[in-house]
Amino acid sequence: MMQRLAQRLAELDDAFRGSLTPLSGGDSGAGVWRLEAATPLIVKCDQPERLAGEADGLAALATTDTLVVPRVVALAGDLLVMEALDAGGPRDGARLGEGLRQLHAVTRDPVAEHGWGRDNACGLTPQPNAMLADGRAFQRERRLLPLVRACCDRGLLDAPLAARIERVAATLESWLADQPPSLVHGDLWSGNVLFTPRGPAIIDPAVYRHYPDVDVAMLSLFGDPGAAFHEAYWDGRRPADWSRREALFQLYPLLNHLYLFGAGYRGGVSRAVDRVLAA
Repeated sequence: MMQRLAQRLAELDDAFRGSLTPLSGGDSGAGVWRLEAATPLIVKCDQPERLAGEADGLAALATTDTLVVPRVVALAGDLLVMEALDAGGPRDGARLGEGLRQLHAVTRDPVAEHGWGRDNACGLTPQPNAMLADGRAFQRERRLLPLVRACCDRGLLDAPLAARIERVAATLESWLADQPPSLVHGDLWSGNVLFTPRGPAIIDPAVYRHYPDVDVAMLSLFGDPGAAFHEAYWDGRRPADWSRREALFQLYPLLNHLYLFGAGYRGGVSRAVDRVLAA
């Protein structure tokens, strides 16, 4: 397979001649290689629509000039070629927090809608992004309820837990204020953050416009980015109800993990629901 891939790359651009080393594709299911050419590159092979969504997201993030984002070099059907980033930089949580805060400050105007101009994917899961004016409705109709239905169809959610999540979704307007949407990475777990010599970098996005809580909650879901990150990101403006907001915005990735990886994530879903409803 690598020989065929090398041939395709050379035919695509003479600058893409070099040796290929397979890398882990993470949860996306994509084939990923490092190409040692004149300039080191990363090559992904996946469904064309998924790669087009990733390239679109990388381009959107790069325009903010806030954090390091790999440059898209070529997109050709089922191949995406990107700049390779070195992960040898200092683990600078404060710089990551400051950069993410600046990224989230990128809004259009007070009437901009939540969502994105195209659907994309979060891991292997298709992510619907059809826009809605109200962020609470977007969280309910585009994030929570579709995954509740998908998990129920696979027998991963029992009726009582599904009903509790539906209650969370139905009552968002009672406590969560609507606000203009921010540009968000959309899948910002720790594995999608690299600390490069140029500064913190973000990769593998699933971008859309929504509450910035999406990215901060995800970063804290399977670990903690550290006190320096939180201090720089919040800059003294952490919401008083952050624990409840964090639990809400962790529900979508937890449901996605339940859907993709099975019943081991059901307890995490239930605990997040408890935190939202107990507040």
